[in-house]
Amino acid sequence: MAAFRQVARFGVALAVLGAGLAPVPLGAASERRTAQAERTVAMAALEHEDSRELAGRRIVLSYAGPTPPPGVLQTIREGRAAGVILFGENVTSPAQLAEAVDELKQAAAQAPHPYALLLMTDQEGGKVRRLPGAPELSARRTGLAANPAAAAADAGTGAARTLADAGLNVNLAPVVDVYDTPDNFIDHFERSYGHDPAAVGELGSTFVAAQQGQGVAATAKHFPGLGAAARDENTDERPVTVTVPLEQIRARGEAPYRAAITAGVRLVMASWAVYPALDPQLPAGLSPTVIQGELRGRLGFEGVTVTDAMEAGALAPYGDTGDRAVAAAEAGMDLLLCSARDPQQAEDATQALAAALDSGRLDRHAFTTAVARVDALRASIG
Repeated sequence: MAAFRQVARFGVALAVLGAGLAPVPLGAASERRTAQAERTVAMAALEHEDSRELAGRRIVLSYAGPTPPPGVLQTIREGRAAGVILFGENVTSPAQLAEAVDELKQAAAQAPHPYALLLMTDQEGGKVRRLPGAPELSARRTGLAANPAAAAADAGTGAARTLADAGLNVNLAPVVDVYDTPDNFIDHFERSYGHDPAAVGELGSTFVAAQQGQGVAATAKHFPGLGAAARDENTDERPVTVTVPLEQIRARGEAPYRAAITAGVRLVMASWAVYPALDPQLPAGLSPTVIQGELRGRLGFEGVTVTDAMEAGALAPYGDTGDRAVAAAEAGMDLLLCSARDPQQAEDATQALAAALDSGRLDRHAFTTAVARVDALRASIG
C-alpha cells in the first residue's frame, strides 16, 4: 500500500502539468506518454478511494481560539481536510502560533496521503492582515505609490515572508477587484489597487509573482469582480446583486484575472454576488456558467478554485451548509472554505459531499479531478 501511494503521489504531482500549477518540462514524446500514464494511474486510484476521505480533501476548516481542538487534529490525521484557515483570534503570539502550526503539520504527517496541509490566511495588506507584519500598505496605497509596481512587488514579497515565517503556505490575496465608484464597498476598505483594469491587472500580477517566487501560493479574488458593488453591498452579510452589462464584466471585472492567470496564480476565489448578465439566479461561486464557462472556459484557468466563506450571509437563500457545499462542487469549486470557526461546519460539508458522491448526484470523475488539482497544489508546496 505504501508503494502504491508513492506511485499515486508521483502521478498526482505530474497531474500538475494538466492542472496548470507548476509545468513539468517534458522534452521527448516518450516522457510525455509516461507523464500521461502516471496521471491515468493516479486518477484511477482516486476514483476508488473512500468517498468521505475524498470529500474531506476538498475542505478548508477553521476553529476558534489559539489551540487546535483534538477533533480538528483527528480529522486531519484521518486525511479528511485539505487545509486550515487561520484568523486573528487564532494568534496570541509568535510562539503560540508556531506551536499551533506545528501541531497541525504533525497531524497532517500522519494522514494516509502524503501531501502538505494548506495553511492559509488573508494577508492582503493595510487593514486586512491577520498576522502582524508586512505588507503594511493597503492595495489602494500601493496603487497610489510613487512607483506602484515596486510597491506591489514589495507587498507580495513581504506577505510571503510574513506567512512563511509563521509556517503558512497560502495567502488569500491579492484582491484584483477594479472599483468603479470612489468609496464603494471595495474601495472604502482600500482593498482595490484602482479603477483602471490594466493597472489593477499589472499590480495584482506583480504581487502574485513576487509572493509565489518566495514559495507561498497566491489567490486572486473575488471573481468575476466586486468592483461595482455599492458601499453597503457586503456578501458576508447579505445577498448582493451586481447589475452591470456583460461587456463591463469582461472588460473591467475579469481583465485582471487574465493577467493573474498569465502570471501563474495558483488559486482563484469566486464572489458570492449574483451577476445577472452571466447567471440571473445563482451567485458566482454556485454557478457552473461563471466557474466552468467564464473562469475555466473563457479565461482558461486550470488551477485551484476556492469559495469565499461558506457561512456568508449572501448564501442564506441557498440552504444549509450541506446544500451549499454540494452546489459549490456542482458549479466547479475545488476547495470549500468552511471559515465559521466551527469544526462541525466542515464535518457537515464533508458528509454532504460524500453522500452526493455516493448517490451519483456529483459526478465521480469530475469530483476526483477536483481532488487531483488540490492534491497537486499540496504536493507542490509541501
